[in-house]
Amino acid sequence: MVFRKEKRNMRFFVGIFTTKKLEEHINRLKDEISDAILGKWVEPQNLHITLQFVGNVEESKRINLLYNLEEISKNFSPFTVAYTGVGAFPNTSKPRILWIGISKGANSLKILANKIIKANAKSGIEPESKPFYPHVSICRINEITSNKIYPFMRKHKDIFFLEEDITKIALIKSSLTSVGPIYTIVEEFYLKGSDVKT
Repeated sequence: MVFRKEKRNMRFFVGIFTTKKLEEHINRLKDEISDAILGKWVEPQNLHITLQFVGNVEESKRINLLYNLEEISKNFSPFTVAYTGVGAFPNTSKPRILWIGISKGANSLKILANKIIKANAKSGIEPESKPFYPHVSICRINEITSNKIYPFMRKHKDIFFLEEDITKIALIKSSLTSVGPIYTIVEEFYLKGSDVKT
């Protein structure tokens, strides 16, 4: 495996990009609720599940991080997730971040994230204080312009969108720009093990 070296510290996270199929469902949600909120919707190419936010790390720790991801992926099998329901952070009464939840496969994601977080902690990468919650962020709300948002949240609380096979994870570099973040895959790792069942 070749480790790609960066010349300077950047913001990194370990994640899983979604496929174009989820984008189609998000576009329908956007059409339904855009007149009730002002905010920034996540660009289709940036839709993802974050397994661990790493932040700025020096090159030596990134090499250890890549090694950890390679070892974990070799012993973790592919699995299926079901994208289900629309929720919000911090809560549906005061929504600031809209997200799509995960029902089937949520436990596999938690196990995978926990393995990554523990391995990286041994390499000197501190875990975040907040617990891991599997989701895909879809919109950052700046202002609510209509009470329509609340029945919208109730209507879509448990709605099923689609299932998707998870076959790889990636270390991703986030470059902040004036028009939003640009995500670049540093290294991808295919799941090749057989220790987890969906």
